[in-house]
Amino acid sequence: MEKEDRRLLLHCCCGPCSTTCIERLLEEGIRPVLFFSNSNIFPSSEFEKRYGELLKVADHYGLQVIREEQNHDAWREAVRGHEDDREGGERCSLCFRYNLQAAAAKAHELGIPEFATTLTVSRFKSSARIFAQGDDLEGFRKMDFKKRDGFNRSIQLSRQLDLYRQDYCGCEFSMRGRG
Repeated sequence: MEKEDRRLLLHCCCGPCSTTCIERLLEEGIRPVLFFSNSNIFPSSEFEKRYGELLKVADHYGLQVIREEQNHDAWREAVRGHEDDREGGERCSLCFRYNLQAAAAKAHELGIPEFATTLTVSRFKSSARIFAQGDDLEGFRKMDFKKRDGFNRSIQLSRQLDLYRQDYCGCEFSMRGRG
């Protein structure tokens, strides 16, 4: 009898970051359902561009993508009062929480027992900070995709798949100081 693939909902911030995460999950016998829920991304054209790149990745791996409609106003409300925080500070924690709550709700709705996020692959984000925001959410699986050279692997895979790699996290506040 063949072993059945386990399912996991994978919150995906973008196509490039998802590449190495998907690769690792598939190696572990986990078939991820990709979840694009990123109301923080600004402007909406950037949201659409990142979604398009995720679709390329999903097609490459033969995976399903679920897209949640962007609600930037709700996200702005969730981070209100933290617009001037430094990058990597409390605003980012609130943003992580917002996205992880959306993933938890979608996993529950779909009957998928676990969820994780691609956010931990970035060398610019603290996995511990992300994990702290998901600790109390049912089904949250702490996966540090930075391990095993995950960030560099995502760059390699992005080049192989000819993916657009953005130069800022996503929100209008993270655009400050871009090259």
